[in-house]
Amino acid sequence: MYLLEVRDLTKHFGGIKAVEEVSFKVREGSIMSIIGPNGAGKTTLFNCLTGLTKPTKGKIYFLDKDLASLPPHSIVKLGIARTFQNIRLFREMTVLENVMVAQHSKAKSGLFGSILRPQGFIDEEKTIKEKSIEYIELVGLEDFTNTIAGNLPYGSQRRLEIARALATEPRMVLLDEPTAGMNPQETSEMMDIMKRLQEFGKTIILIEHDMKVVMGISDRIIVLDHGIKIAEGLPDEVRRDQMVIEAYLGKETH
Repeated sequence: MYLLEVRDLTKHFGGIKAVEEVSFKVREGSIMSIIGPNGAGKTTLFNCLTGLTKPTKGKIYFLDKDLASLPPHSIVKLGIARTFQNIRLFREMTVLENVMVAQHSKAKSGLFGSILRPQGFIDEEKTIKEKSIEYIELVGLEDFTNTIAGNLPYGSQRRLEIARALATEPRMVLLDEPTAGMNPQETSEMMDIMKRLQEFGKTIILIEHDMKVVMGISDRIIVLDHGIKIAEGLPDEVRRDQMVIEAYLGKETH
């Protein structure tokens, strides 16, 4: 089953063609990587998928619903979550509080519930806390549950971002440069986390520059260059594609 289908997605900023008629499908439970040189349109593509940027034209179908005109909060409710290249945590809050905030996006109790605190609200808060701890454990941060987020090492902050994304209970997670700035051990651990998420049934799309990560974890790879999709296929197919070598991989190996 295809969870996401993108048809002729295009985004222009004035005369700049950031994304130009890009089409692809993502099978449920798979890991797809989007690669390409800086300025290839990768993050613009992510922004279109998550409602931060409205496409100039094209269709984005998630579970057969067209996302192209929906705001970000509606897309989150449908089941898509993302992380950002620049970490966006609540730095003065604890790890647990960061994840619980995201869990509250699924909460049924509103403002009056938080003020009056009926039994239903108390039960829901207990459930939110329990689920948040599960997501914290899933990314290996159980020893830092009560640590202030801003005091975490860089790699752990990246993990916390993923836990917070998972707390919205998505079917699909978009990861923007999840291993950026990590040392080899942290990178290996992040790959293990992504594989674990896949085992839990999550569908993952990631933007990534580390070719060892891309080739080691992806079911399929899309290559963008100047906003245009120049290749798509299995890792071995993409690795051997002459256009990809000339546009991107050749630069990576010199």
